[in-house]
Order: sequence, then structure tokens, then C-alpha cells
Amino acid sequence: MNLNIKDAQSCKFDMLALGEVMLRLDPGEGRIKSTRSFKVWEGGGEYNVARGLKRCFGLRTTVVTAFADNEIGRLAEDLIYQGGVDTSLIKWVPYDGIGRTVRNGLNFTERGFGIRGAVGVSDRGHTAASQLKPGDIDWDYIFGTLGVRWMHTGGIFAALSETTAQVVIEAVKAAKKYGTIVSYDLNYRPSLWKSIGGKEKAQEVNKEIAKYIDVMIGNEEDFTACLGFEVEGNDENLAELSIDGYIKMLGRAVETYPNFKVIGNTLRTVRTATINDWSAIAYSDGKVYKGLEFPGLEIFDRVGGGDSFASGLIYGLMATGDPQKAVNYGVAHGALAMTTPGDTSMASLKEVEAVIGGAGARVNR
Repeated sequence: MNLNIKDAQSCKFDMLALGEVMLRLDPGEGRIKSTRSFKVWEGGGEYNVARGLKRCFGLRTTVVTAFADNEIGRLAEDLIYQGGVDTSLIKWVPYDGIGRTVRNGLNFTERGFGIRGAVGVSDRGHTAASQLKPGDIDWDYIFGTLGVRWMHTGGIFAALSETTAQVVIEAVKAAKKYGTIVSYDLNYRPSLWKSIGGKEKAQEVNKEIAKYIDVMIGNEEDFTACLGFEVEGNDENLAELSIDGYIKMLGRAVETYPNFKVIGNTLRTVRTATINDWSAIAYSDGKVYKGLEFPGLEIFDRVGGGDSFASGLIYGLMATGDPQKAVNYGVAHGALAMTTPGDTSMASLKEVEAVIGGAGARVNR
């Protein structure tokens, strides 16, 4: 593995995330359709990684996104402040009074329990972030003047509109120009692609973006839906993963995209909404690195578990350069993140390293 990560002293930011940040409205133990109150969190597939890298791992992170300049946007900004992520690169768009032309995104999410799966209902049409277009962000200033060691973005932001896909391509090209490492989480969401061309459009967009990615992140469904790689030996519902077939698929992915230095893949078997088998693998230089295994992991809130895996993996690669250590950081951080509510991690580096070291769940007092 040869990532050639830039020196920290030469850059203002260790990591930059490009993506939409929404308000998550959480009915707690209730249901969206019958609740009378919601808790409010901030969240977004790409942003969650930056927040985890700041709050848990102590890195200097920033987010590139856009908000309509109203009270809802300022609430999202305040929540980002609480997470410690830099807000100086947020683009603020004048609000028209009722959201006819621009608004801020909402994500209603219930956690699920037992046989009742988690449910997510997005309300994010016409958002400021979805209207970002090439030329809106000065990437030469960000990567060339300020300096960024690592950039992360993903398939959720790329799916928001025709122009956000173009912004991703513009950004990853600029990052490569200035020697910034780029990671990308495929994060396939059928609901985001279904009205704009489905899997065919997802593959058209993601196959182009993949040419510029150093660290590709996803699961078996992501690689199949977004890049067209099939896993041999799986049933049609991907209920039981053929690890041997999966590894062969990753080899084909690297043959197609030799720019992939590392592939990080979560392995999740959903027993119930609250009991999952959880692990991951990293693939680099033709070798497979199996992460910690958590059979029968008890889940409090699974949303954001994959993002927390990504932030742990990135931290491990940046701090150690060792894919085995990196995948263990990712698995442990993802597992801890799913024990607390909200999209984002409440774990500490000390807790992550204790889990990696085999710490149990006895009371700490």
C-alpha cells in the first residue's frame, strides 16, 4: 500500500468531506407516522465521517456543503459547531421565504426494533446542497492554498442531482492535482437513484468517479449496484455472503481500477433490526485483511454505522499505514457508534482502542 499522505504541517486540514448535511428528525422509540415529538440531530453520509474523525480521533476536519440561509440552516450549523467540524467552507444561499427555490434537507429516521426494520424518509428535494454546481467551490484555493491531506465524498451526494455528480468529479480531479488522498463511499441508496435512471445511471456516474479514487468503501450491494461487479456464489437476495466470491470480486475491481490502493468493505448480516453480525475486510495489494468480528452485535441505532467504519478506517490508514490495524479501527468504531442514538459517533479513541484490545462491557467506575 502506498498512499503518500501529505505532511500535516503543510496542510490546514487533515480531512475534508464533501456532501449534504441534513437535520435528522428521530422519533426515539416511536414511529414517524404516529409520533408527537422528534429529537433533532445533524447527519449526512459524507459529513458523518468528518465528524467522527474530529470528535473521536482528534483530526482537523472541515465540510464543504451548502445551506439555505434561514433558521433551519443555522440550526444545522450550530449542530456542526458542536461536533467540532470547521464550517468556514459552507456556502450560504439566500432564502426565498418559503423554500420554493431553495431549502434545507430533512431526514426522518426511525431506528427499528426486533422484526421491525429501521425506516428512513428523506425530504431533500430542491436543497441548497443539491443545487451545487461546478464552479461554485474554489477547489484550487482549498487544495492548493489551504492544503488538505485527505478528501472524502460519496455516492449519496453524487446522486442528489446531475450537477452534484459533476461537482464530485470536479473536486476529485482537483484533489488529485494537489496530491490529496481521495476516499469514496459508494453508499448505494435506491430511493435516490430511482427517479433519475436507477442502477444504470448509478453505474454511469460511479464508474466515472471511480477512476480518481484511492480508497473505495462499500459493501457487496454497493459494488454490484454502483460498479456492476457481481459476487459469485450469493443468493439473489445477498442474504448469505460468499466470502471467497467477494474477494474474487474485489480482485476484479482492482484490475478494472488499478488506482484503488485500498478497498474497505463492511460485512453485515441482519438477524433482526437490533441483532446484527458485524465485521469488515480491507483489500490492498492483493491481500485480504479481516477485521474484528462481532457476531450477534446488539444495535441501538444502526444509522451511521458504515460512516463510522469509514472514519475509523481512514484514521487507521493515516495514523498507522497498516490495513490490518485500519480495518480494526473501522470495525470497532462502527460497532460503538451503533450503540448510541443519532447518525454520528459518541465514541472516544480510548474506547475504540479498548474494544480493539478485547475490552468487555463490564461497568467502568
